[in-house]
Amino acid sequence: MKKLIYLIPFLALSIVFTSCSEAPEGAKAAVSAAKGVAAKATAAAVTYNVDANSTVTWTGSKPGGKHMGKFKISKGNLKVNNGNIEAGNFTIDMTSNEVIDLQAGKGKEDLEGHLGNGDFFDVGKYPTGTFTVTGCAPIKGKAGVTHKLTGDLKLKDKVHSVSFDTNVNMNGDKLVAVTPSFTINRTNWGINYSSGIINTAKDKIINDDVALVINLAASK
Repeated sequence: MKKLIYLIPFLALSIVFTSCSEAPEGAKAAVSAAKGVAAKATAAAVTYNVDANSTVTWTGSKPGGKHMGKFKISKGNLKVNNGNIEAGNFTIDMTSNEVIDLQAGKGKEDLEGHLGNGDFFDVGKYPTGTFTVTGCAPIKGKAGVTHKLTGDLKLKDKVHSVSFDTNVNMNGDKLVAVTPSFTINRTNWGINYSSGIINTAKDKIINDDVALVINLAASK
């Protein structure tokens, strides 16, 4: 009971701070139940293997500031026909998370360790995430965007369908697919600061929306 009494003022402040916390920039991605069936490529599709330069960049915010980081994409392939992604998948190395807005020795290592432990990504238990393409439709008349990409995103054993804009650029045997910044609700994938009552309250201060930018580089 005493813990609850001490917690009440903190919860009140959490509500105030949450209302003042600006969400990261980016269009909100369409999120729905997982499709569960990977898209199938036609016989004419060519395989492009995702290379080590591919990343997923993230931005999270809270009152008074934000942090940015990135994950490496460890492997993947895309089935492409006439500039259209017909199928494919890639694997996110969750253990590779690097905070990129802090310097070494100035909180960078502490935040990386905190995000990687059981409070958030729990990389010891869930070392990878995956994205499986379930659909890709051309978009016309929208600057900087060529396709709407849809796929099942799996993080911490939770899977949801996510749909977002992307720009696919073909150059000889090379393919680059880059998304504008888009946001998802981290809590849909169980990414919560949730170890105990106090930390659950602290989680309310952090904005639920996280901005992502996916950068895929692949070669035939």
